[in-house]
Amino acid sequence: MPDRTRLSVEERWAANASSSQFNALAGAIGGFTSGIVTCPLDVIKTKLQAQGGFAAQGQRHPRIYKGLVGTASVIWREEGLRGMYRGLGPIIMGYLPTWAVWFTVYNRTKQFLGEHHKNGFLVNFWSSIIAGASSTICTNPIWVIKTRLMSQSTSHDRTQFSLFPKGSNTPTSRPTLHQPWHYKSTWDAARKMYTTEGILSFYSGLTPALLGLTHVAVQFPAYEFLKVKFTGRAMGAAPPAGQEDKAHWFGILSASILSKILASSATYPHEVIRTRLQTQRRPIPGQEYMQGLGGATVKQQQPGAAGPGTSQQAQTPARAAGPKYRGIVSTFRTMLREEGWRAFYAGMGTNMMRAVPAATVTMLTYEYVMRHLNHVQASGKEKLLLLEQLGQAGLG
Repeated sequence: MPDRTRLSVEERWAANASSSQFNALAGAIGGFTSGIVTCPLDVIKTKLQAQGGFAAQGQRHPRIYKGLVGTASVIWREEGLRGMYRGLGPIIMGYLPTWAVWFTVYNRTKQFLGEHHKNGFLVNFWSSIIAGASSTICTNPIWVIKTRLMSQSTSHDRTQFSLFPKGSNTPTSRPTLHQPWHYKSTWDAARKMYTTEGILSFYSGLTPALLGLTHVAVQFPAYEFLKVKFTGRAMGAAPPAGQEDKAHWFGILSASILSKILASSATYPHEVIRTRLQTQRRPIPGQEYMQGLGGATVKQQQPGAAGPGTSQQAQTPARAAGPKYRGIVSTFRTMLREEGWRAFYAGMGTNMMRAVPAATVTMLTYEYVMRHLNHVQASGKEKLLLLEQLGQAGLG
């Protein structure tokens, strides 16, 4: 017969854990699971969003990736399974703290604001904004690395020439930039970004990312509203074990899908702008030209091949005018002028096919973990109370 007073390690921890710890753990597990499941779709979406940004200013870039199936076929043919999971390391490193911070700050802020305001929608709205800002600022460097790793490939985005001699092999020397996309791993990308572009490169796209808080400001108030309508319970709350189980999970599934579709449709263009800013390399001091920055280049001719009237300047790479994209407004204008309004919705179909399952997996996992932790906590507290009563009886 099992001992009703014996606590497991999980019960002992849960009995004394706070709601913030529960939210952090459940959010981290939910984000981690979602990242693993949807990584290939994230790679495809990033390729579609970024490909127009590799062309120099005023030039057209051939569209290599076309649609979900076409893009997947190109990646699989040229890079295999590794290409489909490019950037998985930063995803794992990013989703864990992102959702851990987000759910913790969201629920704490919601509790605080709920004590001062009665309007539930406004409380959820501002809690989403504050939580999103906190997680975005904390994890933006990870997402920049992830985007760069995902957007590079083994053939289309590389070039075989280098304008600069190889640097000395010292820890402080800048890596040789033979190719505009040349990152071998998460750590390699972080090292090369820091040594060649500086600390600010890790915060590329931070402004549009913060503007993207409108996404969570739509998604989670909508989710909370729909979940209460469908299940009668708020986010993180679950019915007693065995009661209305199927209806409860179906309600969570429906609320997740509908809220994500609504938020993605309303806020998608900012994601494309953010991706363009993140995948654009920053200039290095003394650098004359780097493909991808937006300057024009003229191929160097062999000695004696230049015709009459050909200047020496035409035989060397032109000095880059600077980054192609210079902020949100400039990026918007450049994309609209060169690619048209459709560019702002590049990869949106794929994004929906990625974002909706990702949100669904995240929320289902979060709700399941929260339900499990709440039950374990209740069991642990019950056993502690029983032990306390037995101890008092023994003393009596």
